[in-house]
Amino acid sequence: MDDAPYVICRPLRRRALWCLVVLGAAAAVATAVRAVYRGTLLDVWVAGGLLLALLGLVFLYAATVQVIADTDGLRSRTLLRRRNMPWSDIADLRVHLQSGRNQDIHRVGVLLRDGRTPRLPLPLSGSSADRPEFDAQLDALRALHRRHGAPDSDHVPVLSQRTAGRGSAVAKLLCVLLLAGAGLAAWFVPVTASQKQAWMSAVPCTAGTPAAERGECLSTQGAVIERTEVGQGKQSSWLYFADDRPLNRLTVSREGARGFHPGDEVELTVWRGEVRVVTAEHHAWREHFAGAGDVAVIAAGCALAAGYPGARVLLRRRGRGLPDDEVLPSALPFAGALFGTAVWLLPLCYLHPTDPLGSAVPLAWAASGTVATLGMFAWAWHATRIRTPEDAGEAGDAGPFEEETERFLAARFLEHTDYNPHDFGTHIVLGGGGPPAVTPHAGPGRFAARRIPVERLTVTRIRRARGGDGETVHRSWHIAELDDAGEPVRLTAAPADLTRIIRALEHAHRAPSPDAERPRP
Repeated sequence: MDDAPYVICRPLRRRALWCLVVLGAAAAVATAVRAVYRGTLLDVWVAGGLLLALLGLVFLYAATVQVIADTDGLRSRTLLRRRNMPWSDIADLRVHLQSGRNQDIHRVGVLLRDGRTPRLPLPLSGSSADRPEFDAQLDALRALHRRHGAPDSDHVPVLSQRTAGRGSAVAKLLCVLLLAGAGLAAWFVPVTASQKQAWMSAVPCTAGTPAAERGECLSTQGAVIERTEVGQGKQSSWLYFADDRPLNRLTVSREGARGFHPGDEVELTVWRGEVRVVTAEHHAWREHFAGAGDVAVIAAGCALAAGYPGARVLLRRRGRGLPDDEVLPSALPFAGALFGTAVWLLPLCYLHPTDPLGSAVPLAWAASGTVATLGMFAWAWHATRIRTPEDAGEAGDAGPFEEETERFLAARFLEHTDYNPHDFGTHIVLGGGGPPAVTPHAGPGRFAARRIPVERLTVTRIRRARGGDGETVHRSWHIAELDDAGEPVRLTAAPADLTRIIRALEHAHRAPSPDAERPRP
């Protein structure tokens, strides 16, 4: 298929899609006939027919999608748009991974010379069943691009949520929304504090209280409970009053509604035109006034929550010089710093919401917490630095490799081999007088270990992790590309551990053990 002069990509199960289109068209005709016969659109069958007709349009869009690649370039066609892209304008063909419900969705993206990145409607893969067809069509498209264009990369760049080329619009929007929520909650802190203070200092109204000020004092009215309604789940609970006096019903808490019974004579306390307290002989309900500390905690929590998407935006900005398919460091160290900040900031906001620096104790609290936060963020900044294989090599010990005791390093081969069958290896054991071996455990002992045939392996290069290496590769690990007697093999580990393993393999290759296996022919 790679040598084909052209490639045509059409949707899978196209015949089934056209059958659904015909069904939708028939439903549209039947709906129109019934609507004319009945003279109204307010009919259950008409509504169902309209729904089937709309679904028919969706299936028509899916059935008419087509992508053609030939010697001139790529041509994509949908029901609403057509696009022609010559090979000279295409810099690369890439794979975009989108998170699906059960499996990742694979789509083909085009990187144009002017920087635009449109995505092709086909080929498309949403399950493991159609993945081979997707890979075959992608290989054919890249073969045509190599013959008639000039690709920028010699491999298939895979872009996912972990890679540098993925956009950060969602993270930016989430950060802005959380910061806006924090600002709004902070604005309500003094308002809430003043309202609760006014409620706590309110006194009963007297005969001499002016009418303009009666809303700020406490007035009482008598009433009789007609019935109660206890809400389930998140539903509201209600108190209903006899003869709708002084009002029809009142929203209360679930516990408050359970304490009253039909026929109970109650006293209502009114403040600022609303019932705030319902008192009976055996039970009382009081409206809960949120404290300024509660609102301040919400404001601080929103601000801290905005820090995580902000950290992801910062990491993408920090790695803007990387290739689009290289994996960025994780933002979890910044999440740890934010959590550590929340440990001291939230209690401070709760206990001192309106004047956190008003006395010596909260001032010292805030100062020490700020110093701790600066230290945690400095650590997070250092932990998320982008390390290149050159940096890892310079940091390693350049002396001769010697291991007197066995050492188990977390590392694994990404391909199925005779020394890593079915990807069973999770660690590599070095030293202890034995050859390097793959083990499915972290030791001690070489139980179930399989010797690595160092005489067959040649290190091709060491690079950072890419999106095509899979989601199971740790973000901070590096990849060593090896040649195993003509077969490409990838080995992944932490940068320092990978340097040590490569040195051990080279050392064992120069001085193989007497019982080493003979090289494959």
